[in-house]
Amino acid sequence: MDDKDDSQAASSSRRTDSRPNLWSWSAVDLADAIRRRTISSREAVLSALARCDEVNPRLNAVVDVMREEALAAADQSDRDTLSGKALGPLHGVPVTFKINVDFAGRATTDGVVAFRNRMATEDSSPVRNWKAAGAVCIGRTNVPAFSARYFTDNALHGRTLNPWAPDRTPGGSSGGAAAAVSVGIGALAHGNDRAGSVRYPAYACGVYGLRPSLGRIPGFSATGGDRTLISQLTNVQGPLARSIADIELGFNALSPYDPRDPWAVPVSPVSDSGDVPRRVALATGVADGIPVAPEVARALSKAAAALSAAGFEIEEASPPNLEETARLFFSLVKTEEGSASDGPIDRYGDDVLKRARASTMAQAQTLDFTAYKEAFQRRAILAREWQLFLARYAGLLMPVSRQLPFPVDYDQTGDAAVTSMLNAHAPLLAVSILGLPGLAVPVSIDRQIPVGVQVVSGRFQESNCLILGAVLEAEFPISIPFNVTSN
Repeated sequence: MDDKDDSQAASSSRRTDSRPNLWSWSAVDLADAIRRRTISSREAVLSALARCDEVNPRLNAVVDVMREEALAAADQSDRDTLSGKALGPLHGVPVTFKINVDFAGRATTDGVVAFRNRMATEDSSPVRNWKAAGAVCIGRTNVPAFSARYFTDNALHGRTLNPWAPDRTPGGSSGGAAAAVSVGIGALAHGNDRAGSVRYPAYACGVYGLRPSLGRIPGFSATGGDRTLISQLTNVQGPLARSIADIELGFNALSPYDPRDPWAVPVSPVSDSGDVPRRVALATGVADGIPVAPEVARALSKAAAALSAAGFEIEEASPPNLEETARLFFSLVKTEEGSASDGPIDRYGDDVLKRARASTMAQAQTLDFTAYKEAFQRRAILAREWQLFLARYAGLLMPVSRQLPFPVDYDQTGDAAVTSMLNAHAPLLAVSILGLPGLAVPVSIDRQIPVGVQVVSGRFQESNCLILGAVLEAEFPISIPFNVTSN
């Protein structure tokens, strides 16, 4: 570009958005176009903010819109582009962050009324890493109170709607993130996953969501304090997006090591090694007395057929002791958090969270110290068995949940309903407690309800998840709910 072109580009970056469909572009395409000066970051950010203005009043996915800060950051991105300085992989790309991680100068509310003014003084690991990669935060997304339900609703910020089916959950706890990215409010969304909180919202909203291996992405956030042991071993950070290429881009940008996280492991970015086993295990999710929705069964069958057509050998095989592995999760949580009435959720949680939590803990065991130690010993044995099982395959194809996304507030309808929900979610919980990577992949929209599958690989084998996910993406391209409006 000559000086005249530079001046025109700078002027363009200050105009209102002249390309109103930029909100639907992928993060990969936006980053490339911004880097080549085909578009400006301001144009991309304005388009995403305009999309937010159009649909967020109805969805309530973004509960902290950062308009002025985003435009200032976009303008700085455009100045940096024109300066010729080195640019990060997400340079100028609009993204969102979940409101349960620290963003310096903003309140880390975690959906809790008592935390509405809990100001963060430093950035959490995911915020620091995406900022360093050049991303522009346009807003922060909704969660259930304490990020502790599969339904995104709280007394502080209100309810987030599923953009496909408002009577169904958008998932939780990254329900705001999944709803936002599904409709184009940001090209990438940050989420975190302890008991399925990236994968389930991705499943419910028809987008991709990656739960990485424990330690693969740092997750330090100061305001929340340090978690109990089982939460330390299960809680991870991960991206949600509308394409596998964007998942990989966002994932790698989240990965740089942060010594503030004691579980973080310095690992190279994911890449296609080219040496991937050609067998894929298919677990149908069928278990004694636990139903699988026919739509879920069809999605698994279609995904298996697509992988088979791509040259993978499909072998029907279930991972070891799936139900036992899943049941360990909430028994360990219940044991560590105890039954005292003075915990944070009991003191500050809203009524719907307390009701859901009581029903969740009703189906879990409280372990004495001997049983607690034995449970962790058993976890180690199960992890070894799963690793040996997964070593034989490129990946494991299984349900995200055995049922379609549940009706809104299903967890408010009693202990039996919550038990049935957790039985359906066993594929989520088993992967979580073992610290394995899992990728939610949309397959179809069935009667306006998204349906998808989960791809699981061995620890630190996220690249296998992405390779298989890309095959499925080619066969089942994602849909955007364009008909969502604020009316």
